[in-house]
Amino acid sequence: MTTHASLPRRAAAELIGTAGLLVVVIGSGIQAAELSRDTGVALIANSLASAIGLGLIITLFGPLSGAHLNPVVTLTSWWGRRTGGEGLAGRDALVYTASQIAGAIGGAVLAEAMFGRTPGAFSTQVRDGGHLLIGEVVATAGLVLVIQGLGRIGRPRLIPPAVAAYIAAAIWFTSSGSFANPAGTIGRSFSDSFTGIAPQSLPGFVAAQLLGGALGLVLAAMLYGRAQRAATVVATGVGNPEQVAGNSPADPAYEAVS
Repeated sequence: MTTHASLPRRAAAELIGTAGLLVVVIGSGIQAAELSRDTGVALIANSLASAIGLGLIITLFGPLSGAHLNPVVTLTSWWGRRTGGEGLAGRDALVYTASQIAGAIGGAVLAEAMFGRTPGAFSTQVRDGGHLLIGEVVATAGLVLVIQGLGRIGRPRLIPPAVAAYIAAAIWFTSSGSFANPAGTIGRSFSDSFTGIAPQSLPGFVAAQLLGGALGLVLAAMLYGRAQRAATVVATGVGNPEQVAGNSPADPAYEAVS
């Protein structure tokens, strides 16, 4: 079975999927902070919930849109098409990015309202310093390398659990907490909570994420060669329909981030 979702349906999947991801990330952060005064315990709960939620969202929305949920992933997909591989057209990439940002803001507002907090209040949690920006470059480069690497070696079935596992780990091993997602970062500025980020910290984080995405592409090309347009049917995920690579509007492999 091949999925040929229209652009409006794919945009809706990106919007709802990204909103759902922000609800999981912010909601679990609020809940964890309320239930434990131990920051380490709260971070364990938040990272586990975020990873599980991300994996489920990728699996659910992957057959529709590729489940990018992240402008960096969308940009790497667009770049892949420009260089002769599989990916999105420019118009589709713009629509995806707008949907992701809108979904992220909506998800953040919903999470705040769900816990009885004032929706739309900006975060006061300033995250600055060069070491944090280095952390974001590393986190985003690693995410892109995971997605691109598995796609290029013909193992797209592993992308949903691999991305979820990578994000859970990167939350811990990066100094920044692995935002690794410009839309998600913008959304989290609308939550003055454990997982929030102050608006004045956005430019540095987003720039670091874009740089990390470019670095991830370079590493993938260096290690695995240029992405090629597949000529065979590729299974897109465990228990999900198959897509013919190059014919489906969604990418042949599920792609996402938190």
